[in-house]
Amino acid sequence: MVTFFLLIIYLAFISLGLPDSLLGVAWPAMQPDIGAAFESAGLLSMVVTGGTIVSSLVSGSLIERYGTGIVTFVSCLLTASALLGFSFAPSLFWLILLAIPLGLGAGAVDSGLNNYVANHYKAHHMSWLHCFWGVGATLGPIIMSYSMGTNDAWREGYYTVSLLQFVLVFILLLTLPLWRIVAGKHQPQGMEEIHTRNETTNRDEATAHKHGKPLQIKGVKFTLMAFLFYCGVEMTVGLWGASFLVGTRDLPLETAAVWVSMYYGGITVGRFITGFVTLKFNNLTLIRAGQMTAIAGAILLLLPLHPYLSLMGLIVIGLGLAPIFPCLLHETPARFGRAHSSRIMGYQMAVAYTGTTILPPLFGIVAAQISIGLFPVVILLFAVMMLLSSEKVNRILYKNGKSAVD
Repeated sequence: MVTFFLLIIYLAFISLGLPDSLLGVAWPAMQPDIGAAFESAGLLSMVVTGGTIVSSLVSGSLIERYGTGIVTFVSCLLTASALLGFSFAPSLFWLILLAIPLGLGAGAVDSGLNNYVANHYKAHHMSWLHCFWGVGATLGPIIMSYSMGTNDAWREGYYTVSLLQFVLVFILLLTLPLWRIVAGKHQPQGMEEIHTRNETTNRDEATAHKHGKPLQIKGVKFTLMAFLFYCGVEMTVGLWGASFLVGTRDLPLETAAVWVSMYYGGITVGRFITGFVTLKFNNLTLIRAGQMTAIAGAILLLLPLHPYLSLMGLIVIGLGLAPIFPCLLHETPARFGRAHSSRIMGYQMAVAYTGTTILPPLFGIVAAQISIGLFPVVILLFAVMMLLSSEKVNRILYKNGKSAVD
């Protein structure tokens, strides 16, 4: 029963991933069709993410009142309905309106499920959870690429994805009673025992607990910065990668969509592999290795190499990003204490969505005013900032290169 319950959570994350990669892939075809400005994709992304932030902030109270199953079902229903609306939207105005329920549907379950898995399951389950998000994010561009390649119709791509979402909604509806039954029987799997950290960090935690201010714990603010720039990399590549390939590499729309799909495929495959690797290596090692790999991918994309070697940079970036987000999330209770993990998890998700909201649209404005050719430079900058922020946390919380809480 516990395993089946986990599969339902995985299923919910497929539904979260399906729409996330559609806009960037479809935008080169959508923009002239609806007569929108180039940078309007950034505006749509901001509206979607704004809704996600709002629903994430209220997700805790919603889940406490209605239960995780109901909240997940309603959220997926909102997302499916919004995607169906996208396929019929006649103008940018309607797309902006539909982006609101699309964002609201995506955010309500995210923080709650991440915190649940971080506290009750081992690290490999967190990686596989986000691997299933990658399954959805990978399928989205493939579906859109096929639709645009055969019928030159981005609307059909959105329509197809909406139908898949409704299938997931139906499955969630059928399994609603199981959420209560399994949740009642489920006992926490137990995390590894958190070891005593250094005295400075202990004093910081005690002070934060006394005053009810987890942000006072040393390392929290730099961790939030790492989440900000992680999402800056991931979503900027997803939103503008196809436009970069079309605008600077002269690739056809459907070919560019395939390469972006391979980028998300790199994230998905990487997270599946990470689930096994966590049995051997700790989160700290995997986070650092992923960040260095993402930087290497950005450099490949930037250098004047053979086009295919350059395009391989997208896949390398995806592979590098794979372990970072789930491992950072899973480290939260170990780094900052289980008593603070729920609130800090909420802060992390809110800052992550803020990065998604601000950084990709900001690049869209820069690209419209200067050149889409700046894409690799900006990706490299974000990746380096993510590494520096994360390493600052490591210097604060860890000794001699080894986690004090492994």
